[in-house]
Amino acid sequence: MLLIVWHVYRYVNMAEWVREVLLFCHGENLILPKRGFGSYLFGMSEHVANQSSDTSDFKDPKLGWIIAFLFVVSFLGLFSVVPLRKIMVIDFKLTYPSGTATALLINSLHTPQGAKLAKKQVKLLGKFFSLSFLWGFFQWFYTASDGCGFQAFPSLGLKAYDNRFYFDFSALYIGVGMICPYIVNISVLLGGILSWGIMWPLIKTREGHWYKAGLGDGSLEGIQGYRVFIAIAIILGDGLYNFVKVLTHTLFSLFNQIRNKQRANALPVAHQDSSSSPELSYDDQRRKQLFLKDQIATWFAVGGYVAIAAISTATLPHIFPQLKWYYVLVIYLIAPTLAFCNAYGSGLTDWSLASTYGKLAIFTIGAWAGASHGGVLASLAACGVMMNIVSTASDLMQDFKTGYLTLASPRSMFVSQIIGTAMGCVISPCVFWIFYKAFPDLGTHKSQYPAPNAIVFRNMAILGVQGFGSLPDNCLLICYIFFGAAIGINLFKDLVGKVGRFIPLPMAMAIPFYLGPYFAIDMCVGSFILFVWEKLNKAKADAFAPAVASGLICGDGIWTLPASILAIAGIKPPICMKFLSRGTNNRVDVFLGN
Repeated sequence: MLLIVWHVYRYVNMAEWVREVLLFCHGENLILPKRGFGSYLFGMSEHVANQSSDTSDFKDPKLGWIIAFLFVVSFLGLFSVVPLRKIMVIDFKLTYPSGTATALLINSLHTPQGAKLAKKQVKLLGKFFSLSFLWGFFQWFYTASDGCGFQAFPSLGLKAYDNRFYFDFSALYIGVGMICPYIVNISVLLGGILSWGIMWPLIKTREGHWYKAGLGDGSLEGIQGYRVFIAIAIILGDGLYNFVKVLTHTLFSLFNQIRNKQRANALPVAHQDSSSSPELSYDDQRRKQLFLKDQIATWFAVGGYVAIAAISTATLPHIFPQLKWYYVLVIYLIAPTLAFCNAYGSGLTDWSLASTYGKLAIFTIGAWAGASHGGVLASLAACGVMMNIVSTASDLMQDFKTGYLTLASPRSMFVSQIIGTAMGCVISPCVFWIFYKAFPDLGTHKSQYPAPNAIVFRNMAILGVQGFGSLPDNCLLICYIFFGAAIGINLFKDLVGKVGRFIPLPMAMAIPFYLGPYFAIDMCVGSFILFVWEKLNKAKADAFAPAVASGLICGDGIWTLPASILAIAGIKPPICMKFLSRGTNNRVDVFLGN
């Protein structure tokens, strides 16, 4: 019962939804990959299409078709791995680190010490939630037009501000920085320095040689093309390496599991160890008994998958005419295998490679459909289908592990996932719709919410359909270099052992290549606060830092909801706070006659 409440809370909690949509609009693709409002879904829109080299193929977001799309694709992953729950959790004893950590947290709340600590954490979370909310409300008064407010504060100088180096006083990103490991924040900052501090200023000096002059800062045929496609090259290189790494680890471990199981079932002969496997402890026996008590029939899981797949195959071509029914059928035939690979790899490493499988669908379906048959939209829709299946499969298996360790019924876990997913298919689009209607410039590179992953995913689709012909001069060569560098850095990290934890992460470095390093500065401030706190009192920092960070993130996220409502109602802030250089200020004074 506790876990049913936990899942319903997780999917209904408006703070969580607003926080996830906020982070997605800012480009944090690790928060909520399967709904895709900042990636494949919004990548279909005209806003994003106008920033790409292909403006002919787009589908603007509408609340109705988004909800229908999520309903027909979001449940398949749940049914695809249900028959494998015993194999994954009990037979293979996969750790599922996130599920295990959640279980340990829930179990700790049922002790006197855990309950006392939880009360303190909730109190601290509420305090910083209120501070963050009020700080967002205060900042709103100074944002009467574009380029106004604390988000435009040139804290490191005007020249640095022009290259997106500034501290924007964001409680959200400070909180994110307190949660993310130090190496992630440092990697993001290094990526910003490499791109906006070194590469883009140098490439700008080649204007008129490598690309046409006067194209503007947002044209993909100009410097924006380098920003977008080099970031894509790094993401693809990092994703390909980790895909091969996790898949190899998965297959090797699976081979060993099957071989050891066969050896254990063989009759004892000479020279063979006939000792039985160690007996389970009482706790493990009790967990196993309860986990196997409430069975979910295999016929139910298979039948559910087939039924939903049939409905989805018939429905999706009506939502996306470019996505033919046979494309969808092929995806559903191979998806259970990929869902198993992702769930197994997640159990070993805690890595979900859903976005990598989605990119695989982009290039495969895009090349199959071709540019003349709406390949861009077809590949983006196929990406969404694939990501939903493989990500929900690994999520469900993580939750089965949590249920196993907390003595929760597998049926209750499965039912809670279905309830939560159904709620998410309605609540999440509604929250996104508020953002979409409140901010007309949503998704543009100058917006407060640029949704950089949308342009990244769309341009991946264009590459899959049209090839590399539209790239600026030398852009492809630089992309090859950074693609190889991403693979090389990851390989080196794995070869050097413990020293590798000090080497930057290519995926994190790629994020600011398009967006800019301003949020990296905020995140590093969060890391610095956590570092000082740990030096002063590590025990308190370990216990309360996540609560403080969550309060900062949720408070800032919740404020955006009333800010959106005010924008829809046409209520604008009364003040515009801008910053000018001394020379510009003198010219303004002369113009105004002061």
